Order: sequence, then structure tokens, then C-alpha cells
Amino acid sequence: MQLSSDQLAVILERLSIAALNPMQEASLAACQQHDEVVLLSNTGSGKTLAFLLPLLPQLQQSPKNSTTLILSPTRELALQIEAVFKSMGTGLKVTCCYGGHKVEIEENSLKQAPALLIGTAGRIADHIRRGNLQTQHITTLVIDEFDKSVELGFEETMAFIVSELPALRKKILASATNIEPLPAFLNMQQPHVLNFVNDAEVPQEKLSLQVLHCKEKDKIDSLFRLICHLGNRSTIVFCNHREAVERTAQLLKEKDILNVFYHGSMEQRDRETALCKFSNGTVNVLVTTDLASRGLDIDNIRYIVHYHLPHTEASFTHRNGRTARMDASGTVIMMLGPDEKIPAYVTTTHSNIELPATAEIPEKPKWTTLFIAAGKKDKVNKVDVVGLLTQKGQLKPEDIGLITVKDFYTFVAIRKSKASNCLHLIEQQKIKGIKAKIAIAK
Repeated sequence: MQLSSDQLAVILERLSIAALNPMQEASLAACQQHDEVVLLSNTGSGKTLAFLLPLLPQLQQSPKNSTTLILSPTRELALQIEAVFKSMGTGLKVTCCYGGHKVEIEENSLKQAPALLIGTAGRIADHIRRGNLQTQHITTLVIDEFDKSVELGFEETMAFIVSELPALRKKILASATNIEPLPAFLNMQQPHVLNFVNDAEVPQEKLSLQVLHCKEKDKIDSLFRLICHLGNRSTIVFCNHREAVERTAQLLKEKDILNVFYHGSMEQRDRETALCKFSNGTVNVLVTTDLASRGLDIDNIRYIVHYHLPHTEASFTHRNGRTARMDASGTVIMMLGPDEKIPAYVTTTHSNIELPATAEIPEKPKWTTLFIAAGKKDKVNKVDVVGLLTQKGQLKPEDIGLITVKDFYTFVAIRKSKASNCLHLIEQQKIKGIKAKIAIAK
């Protein structure tokens, strides 16, 4: 079964893509010809579409049975894969399963088997044990960021899932970095390997590396002065531990640097709130663990700051992959304490940063984020949100920024100077006939 050229043309038009890149073309051909495929390509190169396209013929042939399972190491990446699939406009049912929200919601969705099932390993395994998933028809397994899945300790859980797929015959692994040997539970005999990592590297003229030598072991004052020096540009600060993320974010806040933090122990809505505030320009600094190094699709990130040095070269590569995406440029900054040296795996030419003697706090963003307690499941869309804000909230179109509609709530950036009056006008209004809570997102 192959995807016809007419079908492909329609999908690309819906995605506003002129043509597939060489990696995507090679993946489409390889996945149609081989039952074991390993796809290696840099972050941001379009791997998601590269493994979704070859799945379509089979999904369309058996739309009422779950024939394909995609496993992801994080809920954010799972949701991103789901979003890309929905944007393809196939009309096929897809269900995304992940921790952080009520399992009952997914149980109801699984009563009618989706054509495509996407999820994190833990939640998928839970559904199998509960008897919510009919796995006898699943013939294709895709593991996205498979190296990260193994690194995070999901190997035993994934092995259990594979053991529950009696009809499995096709396996596709995708990542930006390879691991050898491949996990034994997959029993891959002669996988066809597509390695586009070297071909897809970011040109050096787009990605520059700088080093900041810190005099103190505790680098927080240097980080504060660095952010002041960088100004109000979009910046991700990477730490190695969750506790360090929260501590660093709090200390920056005490120094009047507006920021949000993000790590795996946060509640799902808190994580989504933080990412929405960062992506819509309400804040310009995101403090995070390596959780944010994969699966986040946020445009125009200008700086990557390694507050803590990454433990591995793969981590360094994935962190840096958040910037210099598509046609944009970016800068990577490594902060070195008195006893730290540049890791041996870093061979890129670098320059040193000299910070000014005095630090001037950057201008605060001109946007704030509204939270609306209604979303896709309430039939709310972006047009409804714009209508509410312009007709009832007296905002002009230029006062409205990025709108993100989730299943049960919505985030929208609005001009901070207009926020108080707008909120007063709309807080008692209905959206889509629903009296929903509306407030400034915390």
C-alpha cells in the first residue's frame, strides 16, 4: 500500500508545505518498503511528518480498528504528534493518551477504537492492563525519540507493551541521536537505517557558541547579569535537576526578572500555562530541565543558556536544537563555574562573553495571558475567542496575540495595558453559550 501523489499533494497543501525534504522523501520510501526502519534526523527537520505519512494507507484501510501505535517519551511530544496528524486533515480518528489528566476521559474515547493511537508508555501500558485497549489488530509500532525513552527508564514498560502486540510486524524508530545496540525487546533483525543527522546539521553561521566564565560557584548572579545583558529576547535556561529549576526561577524572580519554569513534576495545566506564556511573549525567560529539549515547537527562540553543563553530548545537541530552527539564527551560551571546563565533545569554535559592570533589568513584555475555562471539548475555537475579545472586551485585533486552545481551556495573549479593562468587560460574559471562568493566567 502506498500513498498516492494526489493524496500527498492535498496533505502538503493543508500543511502549507511546498514539498517534502530529502529526509521525508527517503522515509516515505523506506517505510513503504521495509518492516524495520530507524530514522535519524536532527530536531526540527520534520521527522513527525516523515513517519506519519507512510502510515496513512494502512490507517485508511482499517479506520475502525487501532492498527498503529506511536509511543512518545513525553506528553508534550505526544500532543505535538497528535496536532500534526490532525492538521493533515485525514478525517481518521486519533486518540492521545498521557498522564496528567483524568484516565476516564481517555477510557470514553477508547470505547470506539481510534485508527491511530498515540501515547506515553506508562499511560498506554495502564490502559492495556485495564483492558481499555484492543491490541490484537495493532501491526505497526512507532517509537519517537526512542533513545530518550530508553534513557528515561521506560524500557521495561515498552517491553511489556510490545509483548501485548501479537500481530506486530512493522517497527519504526525515530530520533535525532542513535543508540547501539537497539533495545532487545524490539527484536529488530536487519533494520533499514536512514541517517540524516549530519546532512541536517545547523550551519555554523546560524548557530554561534559563546562561553561565560563565572567567578562564583553559585552562578545565579552571573545568570542575572547575563539576562540583563541579553535584553528581552526569548531565552531558555537549562538546569540539570527539577529542584535547581525552581530555585533558579525563584531567585531570578526575586531579582525582578520575569520568568516561568517547567519540569516533569508539575501538573499538566501548570506546564501548559508556562509554555503558553513563554511562546506568546508574556515572558521571555523559560527555566527548565532537559524535558524541554525535545518535542517543543516554539518559534524564534534566540538564546540557549546552559546554566548547568549537560551530562552528555546528546543532551547538548537536543538543547541547542531549540534555537536556529528553519531560517532563524541562534546563540548557545555555556556558563562555566571556577572548576568547570568545556566538555570534550564540544568542538565548535567559541567566543567569550564579557558582561558590563552594571546590570540594567530588561523592559518587561507588553503582553499578558488570559485564561478561559473552555476549550475544544466545549466547541470553542480561535474565532470565538477573537469575537469575545473584540465585541465584548473592546480590544482591537492588534491588541490580541497568540491564541492556544486546549481541550478544556484556552490561553490568549492580550496587550497588558488593555488587560484590566478588557477583563472587567468580559468576566461575566459567555463564550459559545458557556459561562466560563476568565482570569489572568497565574
